[in-house]
Amino acid sequence: MGQLTQFAPFLLMFVVIYFFMIRPQQKRAKNEKEFESTLKVGDKIITKSGLHGKVSELADTTVVIETMSGKLKMERSSISMEMSAALSKK
Repeated sequence: MGQLTQFAPFLLMFVVIYFFMIRPQQKRAKNEKEFESTLKVGDKIITKSGLHGKVSELADTTVVIETMSGKLKMERSSISMEMSAALSKK
């Protein structure tokens, strides 16, 4: 019983860290994966570097976006979920 009371604060710290740091990060990653898989041609998007464009072609891991200066091929993971969602609300 004495050892359990010694480790209780460490267990409590781990549980708090899990619920406030690890779990939200996993949920955010899952949502971003879901967003990447639901992209379709014609969607207006913003990349994580701030480029605005429209999806013109899709591949397994890449996407071709059309910008005012031409077409760019990028990784799907470079598209910002939050900023693209804000753009679609406008």
